Amino acid sequence: MSLNGEALHSTATCRVVTLGCKVNQYESQYVKETLQANGYREAAADEPVDLCLVNTCTVTMEGDAKSRQLIRRLHQQHPSARIVVMGCYAARDPAATAKLPGVVRVVPDKADLPAALRDFGVRHWPRGIRRFDGHQRAFVKVQDGCLLHCSYCIIPQVRPTLTSRDPEEVADEVAALVAGGVREIVLTGVHLGHYGIDLSRGRPKAQWRRLWHLLDRLGQVPGEFRIRLSSLEAAEARDDLVAAICRQPRVVPHFHLCLQSGSDRVLALMRRRYTVRGFLQRCERLRRTLECPAFTTDVIVGFPGESEADFEATLRVVRDVGFAKVHVFSYSPRPGTPAAAGELLPPAVVADRRRRLLEAEAEAARGFRAALLGRRLDVLVEGTDPRCPGHVLGTSCRAVPVSLRGLAPALLGQIVPVRAISQADHAVLGEPLVEPLVAVPPAAAHRIALPLMHQDVAAPLAMAAGNS
Repeated sequence: MSLNGEALHSTATCRVVTLGCKVNQYESQYVKETLQANGYREAAADEPVDLCLVNTCTVTMEGDAKSRQLIRRLHQQHPSARIVVMGCYAARDPAATAKLPGVVRVVPDKADLPAALRDFGVRHWPRGIRRFDGHQRAFVKVQDGCLLHCSYCIIPQVRPTLTSRDPEEVADEVAALVAGGVREIVLTGVHLGHYGIDLSRGRPKAQWRRLWHLLDRLGQVPGEFRIRLSSLEAAEARDDLVAAICRQPRVVPHFHLCLQSGSDRVLALMRRRYTVRGFLQRCERLRRTLECPAFTTDVIVGFPGESEADFEATLRVVRDVGFAKVHVFSYSPRPGTPAAAGELLPPAVVADRRRRLLEAEAEAARGFRAALLGRRLDVLVEGTDPRCPGHVLGTSCRAVPVSLRGLAPALLGQIVPVRAISQADHAVLGEPLVEPLVAVPPAAAHRIALPLMHQDVAAPLAMAAGNS
């Protein structure tokens, strides 16, 4: 059977393998559904694969290494498979990628993927995804590209063009996912807070389309579901966006605000565009506007030049904000970025700071979970709880894991209201509710009435080249 542009038979098999972020996971789901719409079927674990598509990551040196290892392993397991490679590592170093065993095509620019896969019999590209395999929630990519050029980050070099999907296209995709049973939509992008900048450029302000306009549009989509925002810069949690969140009870009160460091000196070295004071003020304003919002964040330890005093400042911010979760990353130099020229800290120092930060994170998370006790939490059930027989485990509207009594087959993928009653090491323990705790609509239970202070059909992939 030929895969070079000829009609496919029902025996053609494929496998799509992904490394990296939510954006990559969305793009892989889209490619997989596209392959299936063109006659491929997903290969079982023990059968030969005709076409492998690998979506790579380059955010760290480890991401590069994992991408190469994955390709080599796929070739070893499926020596006759044709391997097509896309994603950020393929964009950063296409020549090295092309030399890996089994690779027959490298697609540095995802806008070229339709043309590249045409050689493998792919003619039809659907308008978005209809499911999200392996997850109880669906990531929906609405934006691509970043222009900030933080001194440690390679991503603006491999995803340099700001592009946003049309709100109606996003709404249609969300409606299809919800109709298929998805109960949580996670809006994601390379720089989500810059959604709509390209759609608004050159237009009168009345015609601008920004993230808060998209939330208002998604508020009109029928069905029972909730919306979660992925990563934002703290300054982007501005009044317009928070007002939309207050108008749209489907949006959960969870903000992932990227901190990276609690030291103004290190933030300047990182070329971040905020101060610690500004970050803390934004968190406080959100607390005054929403009832008990959850804050999660990313922090880099061991950045070149980070002193003990700088690190202690980061610990203070983690404790002051009371993050529900801190994603801790040890600094990884990326060739081609300004920070890569800096002197690395001793590995023992980095390991010690990582340990101390994780301890501070655990303390902050316990404090936030304690503040939730007695409150209603709406929990998306994601599986059985291996630590509590007879319980299921899920993620609450406020980002914390919750364990509750129940059977997974009946509750999987459903949103269950609970009352938070106690803490365990791994989760909040919740008691399922028969009646709401308060006489307000369940979806609006996290709001308080405080005033605010002052395409082309392949568009989900082609946005990085501005072709949506």
